[in-house]
Amino acid sequence: MTKSVMIVDDSPVMRSFVKRTIAVAGLEISSCIEACNGREALERLRSAAQSGTRIDLILTDINMPVLDGEGLLQELRRDPDLGRIPVVVVSTDSTDQRVHTLMRLGASDYVRKPFPPEKLFEVLSGLFPEWSGP
Repeated sequence: MTKSVMIVDDSPVMRSFVKRTIAVAGLEISSCIEACNGREALERLRSAAQSGTRIDLILTDINMPVLDGEGLLQELRRDPDLGRIPVVVVSTDSTDQRVHTLMRLGASDYVRKPFPPEKLFEVLSGLFPEWSGP
């Protein structure tokens, strides 16, 4: 089963890497929307919702300009329409306190950069058991 994914990271290289890693993990995506910060992500999510496009998953970094991943997560969880979307944080910032805060704010899971494709597959297939892998 394919999913529609949003990848939020201020690094175009990292966005591309995450997208390729999803493919290497054997997970099929029907569409991928990219954003370089949390504010752009919210704008694109709202635009997608208005056009009837459903986003099934958000993968976001934490440290970004304009609106960081924590702020994005807070905004998403306040929005009744967007708050249902699972959010996986993908970041190098992985102190126990930071991870605890993000999970308390509603993150679905956390993946520490750098990561092997198998780790991402493990996390995503846990969220979507019907998502077939390799």
